[in-house]
Amino acid sequence: MINRKSLVKVAGAGAAAAVAMGLFSTGAANADTFIPLPGGSLTKTLSDGTVVTVNLHGESANINPSMGATPVHRNAWASGTASVELSGGGASAGGRIYPGYLVGCQVNIGGVGVDGGAGLDIESDGEGGAKGTPSANGGAALSLGPGQSATFYVLDREVADDFGNESHSRNNRFKGLTGSVSWADSTIGLNGCGGYAQARAFVKVKVETDNVMSYVTLWGAPFSLG
Repeated sequence: MINRKSLVKVAGAGAAAAVAMGLFSTGAANADTFIPLPGGSLTKTLSDGTVVTVNLHGESANINPSMGATPVHRNAWASGTASVELSGGGASAGGRIYPGYLVGCQVNIGGVGVDGGAGLDIESDGEGGAKGTPSANGGAALSLGPGQSATFYVLDREVADDFGNESHSRNNRFKGLTGSVSWADSTIGLNGCGGYAQARAFVKVKVETDNVMSYVTLWGAPFSLG
């Protein structure tokens, strides 16, 4: 089994990156397919006048169509950078960034979130995990049948809680007007899907000011897992 270690990097806001399409393989039978993805941008004004701009850039996926040497196995390694900019209102309060992926088996996920977040069925604070089974390296191992979908968060940071015990965080917290988080080779493992499979990135941002607490969700473009 191919095993790749996921790298998550927290950094300042970055510029959009362009990548070229190509194939990477050690032989025709086990070729991986590299897919550059367009990312996206979303701007929303909250009720107190705070303007939230969420960007997804440098996004790509490397697809291995059959990790288990059968048609029901898929594996992909996803990378990208999410950045947030705040202005106006109570913008200096900062926020939290929750990057993740929606994965579907024989279901069209292209229409999910077209209004900037509708249809994302995950916990409101993001700390309870998401549908699917997160792996230790920040990816997820999913088992889906026809017509099923699941979501998971990319981040799985070990942090101490208020009592010094180990806790897990699914977000990157930032203060001030800007924040970002990058991930590289985050694993999407899918088992049990005999038909076509798709995945789609999302970036959920929680903004909490003196007057309002709100979530803004940006969706990336769907891509095939084979």
